[in-house]
Amino acid sequence: MSDETPVCSAKGCRAGAVWVLAWNNPKIHTPERRKTWLACEEHREHLSQFLGVRGFLKDVVAFEEWQAPEGA
Repeated sequence: MSDETPVCSAKGCRAGAVWVLAWNNPKIHTPERRKTWLACEEHREHLSQFLGVRGFLKDVVAFEEWQAPEGA
């Protein structure tokens, strides 16, 4: 894995990213704003649940298919 390879956002994980978790915090972000976390296979569910219970998770997309919305 090179320095340019996107890695999982889970604390301490250095695995390659396979998923993009798009989210926003409605208390501080406009509705169309999307922040992203990256996830490996192992951490996808954990990170999705973390964002989901807070009502932040908007979408989970395969990394290869992700295209950031305009203005993100």
